[in-house]
Amino acid sequence: MNRRELGLGVATTTLTLAAGSSAAAQQRSVDPQVFIAGFDAQAARLPAAVQADVRKVYELTGGKPIWTADRLRVLQEVAAGAERHALPVGDFFDFVGLAADRETAEIRTTAAAVTYARVLAEGRVRPETVEELWEMQKNSVDIPRGLTDAVSANRLSQWFDTLAPTDLGYTNLSAGYARYRRITRAGGWPAFRPGPTIEPGASDARIPALVARLVAEGDLTAAAGERLKGNLAYGSDLQQAVRSFQVRHGLGTDGRLGPATQRSLGASAEDRARQIALNLERRRWLKRELQPERIEVNTAAAIMVYWKDGKPVHSNRVVVGSSENQTPSLEKPFASVVANPPWTVPMGIARREILPKGPGYLAANDMYVNSDGWVVQRAGPRSSLGYVKFELRDSYAIFLHDTPSKAAFNLSVRQRSHGCVRVQNAVEFARLLLQPDPAKLAQFDTAQDSRETTRVTTGREIGVRLLYWTAFVDGQGRVAFREDVYQRDAKLAQALGIAVNLPRVVADAPIDPNDIAP
Repeated sequence: MNRRELGLGVATTTLTLAAGSSAAAQQRSVDPQVFIAGFDAQAARLPAAVQADVRKVYELTGGKPIWTADRLRVLQEVAAGAERHALPVGDFFDFVGLAADRETAEIRTTAAAVTYARVLAEGRVRPETVEELWEMQKNSVDIPRGLTDAVSANRLSQWFDTLAPTDLGYTNLSAGYARYRRITRAGGWPAFRPGPTIEPGASDARIPALVARLVAEGDLTAAAGERLKGNLAYGSDLQQAVRSFQVRHGLGTDGRLGPATQRSLGASAEDRARQIALNLERRRWLKRELQPERIEVNTAAAIMVYWKDGKPVHSNRVVVGSSENQTPSLEKPFASVVANPPWTVPMGIARREILPKGPGYLAANDMYVNSDGWVVQRAGPRSSLGYVKFELRDSYAIFLHDTPSKAAFNLSVRQRSHGCVRVQNAVEFARLLLQPDPAKLAQFDTAQDSRETTRVTTGREIGVRLLYWTAFVDGQGRVAFREDVYQRDAKLAQALGIAVNLPRVVADAPIDPNDIAP
């Protein structure tokens, strides 16, 4: 049976689960011998993806049925919480229809339980099927063992609670999803019609719709919205609320309602709820245990956050890959910085963008062709890697680095590189990472003073995670959104059967054709 719930358009196979007093009586009266005799035939009719899990469950129980009236009630309570994970209620369990055949009810119930458990623990789709290069540490759970242990210990509800991520990033985003669903059910917000830019101090017929929108998302207080009701003037209070909106959406915070801000205002509450659902799915893919010291780069937001002792302690703007040269989703260790690095240019960039410009261009940019045929740019002020490179191990030539081109950090759309991550204030960030060891910090500072190429180890391994999150909770507890520059939301939504209609990205500057840096 296909179901479409919550307006998300997710179609999955519903597995009928016996419930109610009649079903409970049937469950209590299941003859194990009858059940075991028909097991293979029943299991073969299940979706192929769930058959192995179901067989493993009954191997662990010795072929005994597990579902009682009390356990069914617990399972029903568990299923009622699907919406907080942005999962369509009823897509895994159907408590309305009772199973006509008591023998199939047992196996179908188990199939539903393990299917839902695996979705919570690992996601609905495999990430490699929706991203060209995805090399993160996946979450992996022994679902059959976990289910049978939970049943034996009468901890079924508690076990299900452990499966989805429990970190604040997930739980706060989950709460945000619930909020946007409530806004949708209440009718959403008025549509904001695109048109000419609204300048501070101007009057415009679209102001009432703007006020209602900003109140709904919390950028403007309800009291201020009431005070501004019917007003067509774009005054200071409203400008401040628009700046809050612009910050949440990664836009230029000029207070003007130009094309980029108007496009973001054009998204409906349902659009944003669906975008949150996609990002909750991405988070379910990931291993739950994280290094307490790590660097996380959100390539959708072009922001880097440094975590130490499990807490965010530093953030920088970054420039990441353009839509044509996307920064992949990677998780790699990092253990050294290179002061004053030369750049060995990837062959593809050299052939397309450097060698055709001739020897004069190479000389002007401190480049030469080495004995192996590689184009190399010398260390120095013109180096595309700036004054420091952060080396990642086995990273497909993807790394973090400084840059002489600082202006791009001031842009709101910073997807402009050939795939590597350019770090704002990179030398200062390198010093922060080396601070725990004064000797290593002194070695780095000496190299910076002398401009000698020097590799400095950190003395510890720091994890680097390159992520793509277009919806996340910011430091003030608000849901922040970014537009789908890499079109990965669109691809994931298609895989999940979710219809999305997200605003198109409006870049605030064209990519410089002379920018050859990685």
